[in-house]
Amino acid sequence: MPARRKQLGITVLPEFLQTEGIEHVLNNVIDRAGATAVATSPYVMAEADANTGGREPPDDAGAGQVRLLDRPLWGKRELFVRTAPSFEPATKLYAGLRYQPAAATELTKQSGRVIHDFIQAAKGRHLRVYLQVQAAIPPGYRVQFGGPLEDDLPRRPDGKVPERRVSKNGSLASEHLRKYLAALLTDLLRVYPDVDGIRLDWPEYPPYFLDEAFLDFSEPALTAARRLGYDVDRMRRHAQGAFAELMGGLTNRQLDAWNEGDGGRHLLWHVLRHYPGLADLWQFKATLVDELLSGARQTMTAAAGARVELVPNAFAPPWTIASGFDFSRAARHCQGASTKAYTMHWAMMLNFYGTKLLAANPRLNEARLVRALVRLLDLDEVEGHTQLADYVYPEPDRPHPVTNAAIARKIKQAEFEAGTMPVYALAHGYGPIDDFRRRLEAAWNASSHGVWINRYAYLSDEKLSAVGQICR
Repeated sequence: MPARRKQLGITVLPEFLQTEGIEHVLNNVIDRAGATAVATSPYVMAEADANTGGREPPDDAGAGQVRLLDRPLWGKRELFVRTAPSFEPATKLYAGLRYQPAAATELTKQSGRVIHDFIQAAKGRHLRVYLQVQAAIPPGYRVQFGGPLEDDLPRRPDGKVPERRVSKNGSLASEHLRKYLAALLTDLLRVYPDVDGIRLDWPEYPPYFLDEAFLDFSEPALTAARRLGYDVDRMRRHAQGAFAELMGGLTNRQLDAWNEGDGGRHLLWHVLRHYPGLADLWQFKATLVDELLSGARQTMTAAAGARVELVPNAFAPPWTIASGFDFSRAARHCQGASTKAYTMHWAMMLNFYGTKLLAANPRLNEARLVRALVRLLDLDEVEGHTQLADYVYPEPDRPHPVTNAAIARKIKQAEFEAGTMPVYALAHGYGPIDDFRRRLEAAWNASSHGVWINRYAYLSDEKLSAVGQICR
């Protein structure tokens, strides 16, 4: 038998179907790039102002304000926008639920048909078509619009919500969020029965900031932990103790343990020996993710049969330890998964972590701290950069400070954990053309099953041609 062709997917959000036209977009992703799959989301968009809309591109807690679109929207590379669902939700599916879908508006009536038309046109040109929705940000259509109520927010061991967050994810233990997701998936498969799959975004605890790695001690989560038999008091006490050490007890000698000798393995075992409840927390979050994916799969099968794939998007290792996404457990419910090679976020997150640690431990040597974080997060193999200023959200023309080998290692680690479940590298189009080519080629060559590119907004015509040259 001939070898199966790798999949090349491109996420095309609805605003570009509205502004460029369906046929123009399909010509670009098929003829220029050679895509075999596309994904979109069930909303439509219109221009707004700063008082009534959200920034596009998203500002990522302020760090992403340097980001600009490669493909302008309504003639602009940055703007404020508002959205509406692309369909009329079936209100009976959400009856009695805490969270309700966004209501259809005049914008829905004017432009909502574009998603139906895109699905049909894409399938007519032999593409696989997926819908992407949020796992824990109701109403779930778009990452920066929506969010949970206060008592469904994930919390730190001290019971507080982190002061800064990039994601708006709620607690994965919340029955309110789980029931809403089930209703949403049922609704979408009612309205768009021809899709090949659902890409569920952020079915985990995104650890963009350091204290987010120590979530979840919300009331819904504590209730779930007790149900699952965890020692909640120990888990809270040890997570709080480990976080407190980071916030004032970190030494240059500990940093050197990561930078020299065994690469920090002994120090890691030492930490877990003193704080075994921290490992319990990681395992507990993995169980919450597992339950969420299991529920999503059961809902989709009941609504449309086993034909429709469940393909979640997740962080890359080692962040998955803190986020709770376990590729081996996901393989029990999913027909594939994507691991995010969002290298501009990797640099931003290192900066977030390092800035917080340096402020809490002013005697630390910055260069040693940066090097330890580079080693811990596995972004480089050599000495490389040594200042936090070298790891920030890159401006559009700045290369991303991550090596090809590091990208490949993360993809291979996810594949190893996943076993026979296909893992797709989820590359990002943001950045200068030469650096984009470098990163895409590294991801394409490392992945056994293919690549998804997020997103069409950052794929200039030149980048689309580069995709075709690398991935055909």
